Amino acid sequence: MRIRINSSAALCAATVALALLAVAGCASRGGSGASPSAAPAAAPAAPARGGAKAGMDAQGNVIDSSKVEAGSGRTVKGLNGYEGEITGNPARNSRFNRLQIGMSARQVTDIAGQPTDQGAYVTGKAFIPFYFGGDRHRYEMTYKGQGRLVFAGGGMGDYSGGNLIWIIHNPNESGYR
Repeated sequence: MRIRINSSAALCAATVALALLAVAGCASRGGSGASPSAAPAAAPAAPARGGAKAGMDAQGNVIDSSKVEAGSGRTVKGLNGYEGEITGNPARNSRFNRLQIGMSARQVTDIAGQPTDQGAYVTGKAFIPFYFGGDRHRYEMTYKGQGRLVFAGGGMGDYSGGNLIWIIHNPNESGYR
């Protein structure tokens, strides 16, 4: 069996596909790219029962770290211009009180110690064609009785822990993801 490909139709389809990729890539670049950025601010979480946000109680304490959504805490500016979020109320003796948004994973472990559990996952930005900015993946550290720390990973080819963008204070944290 012999298959014939109409070369003009194939060329037209390839040109359209290339144009779509170029438009999507240009749209994904966004700002100037000169300063590091954290994750974009998400819409506030829908109120749960009693006016509390998901995973939190009415006093702003985190009850379930896995259910807390971005935008539930307060936005802060940290080291080197990084913006991030702090969610929940810290305990007095928490090692998280000495952490700052923008710290590297190594700086964090020097202060807070080794996590009980840790893991990584990709974000939607990893699937944007021609996107070479940061936050293509996230790295999460969980500390029993302390809470969770979320790091935004670097750009293309940078698979290190990234910089701290979210501190979730939870004295009831189980320590496992």
